[in-house]
Amino acid sequence: MKFVDEASVVVTAGKGGNGCLSFRREKYVPRGGPDGGDGGDGGSIFLEADEAINTLVDYRYTRRFRAGNGEAGRGSNCRGANGEDLILKVPVGTMVYDLERDELLGDLVEVGQRLKVAQGGFHGLGNTRYKSSVNQAPRQTKPGTPGEERQLRLELKVIADVGLLGLPNAGKSTLIRAVSSARPKVADYPFTTLVPNLGVVRVQAHRSFVIADIPGLIEGAADGSGLGIRFLKHLVRTRLLLHIVDMAPMDQSSPAQAINTIVEELKKFSPTLAGRERWLVLNKMDLLLEDEQEEVRTAVLAELSWQGPVYTLSALGSEGTDKLCQDIMSWLEARRQREIDEPEFAEEMDAERAQMDQEVRDRIEVLKQQRAASREGDSDDDDDDFDGDEIEVVYAQ
Repeated sequence: MKFVDEASVVVTAGKGGNGCLSFRREKYVPRGGPDGGDGGDGGSIFLEADEAINTLVDYRYTRRFRAGNGEAGRGSNCRGANGEDLILKVPVGTMVYDLERDELLGDLVEVGQRLKVAQGGFHGLGNTRYKSSVNQAPRQTKPGTPGEERQLRLELKVIADVGLLGLPNAGKSTLIRAVSSARPKVADYPFTTLVPNLGVVRVQAHRSFVIADIPGLIEGAADGSGLGIRFLKHLVRTRLLLHIVDMAPMDQSSPAQAINTIVEELKKFSPTLAGRERWLVLNKMDLLLEDEQEEVRTAVLAELSWQGPVYTLSALGSEGTDKLCQDIMSWLEARRQREIDEPEFAEEMDAERAQMDQEVRDRIEVLKQQRAASREGDSDDDDDDFDGDEIEVVYAQ
């Protein structure tokens, strides 16, 4: 299966059926009066979130969708049948934009949630509707109205409770393999992970959360370098960020500098996202000598002046992962309970997510404009580097 996180489609609702012009004709009733029925309503188009679908790949190859037209009315006051509604299945986490108006129409975040994206045309009226005391044989009818047509952009943002971020080869994929059943590819070269991987972490029988492994970021990711601009937006959905740091990098680089690199990219991409709850996870500590571990840890935290939670572990050997998962589960449960108990806090979280969505859209639009300006007049280059429709890589969950 391919992973596609954006798609553009055209949806056209059905046309309403025309009203009928008819007069009743029976034996001994030469002038029975009008009996033309109304037409049927055109079918509307809905999008429905379906947990069985993971990508928008189906909408890459089929881009036009049309609902059924309403039937015309008939004599004997028979109304035409309504056109059949069209229900398009999309993954949970799909955002729907109207391209022409650049407007967010809806955000499908729950299984079974529906959004009407195109209203079907209304039925026409038969000549019976125009009968009156002064017009007993009307020849007037009304045609059905056209269905609504819209150009839509579907954008999938992975829905996960926890998002992993860090430089390439920090150990994000190893960690998600250690704590869940997800099996993303793990190798000793950068950018082994090319798509977001989801894993369900089960702490107890009825306590679990979803974790997302986001492809590694590099310096300049917020400006379009590497894979960052395509996948940073998936972090918007998460409640908690785990910043994974390689404490024994092969190139002998500074772990503190690696942390600052990611922080700067987050700030450039979305200041609101950079302010989200973030825990520091110092990984690959087993590669250091025992008498060096505490010294290196203290030096890194002192250089950063870090005030938040810090966890030391070895994802490869699953050392320290149990406590991390238990603490994450407790934090998530407390956050959910607070959103239930405090409606104002829940509204604040919704507003924060909307703000991040807007910042992400603004950032991508700026990058598109910059690229278009730098390549103006060059017809051989495609200006779609930031168009998610072009992402076609294997999706693993």
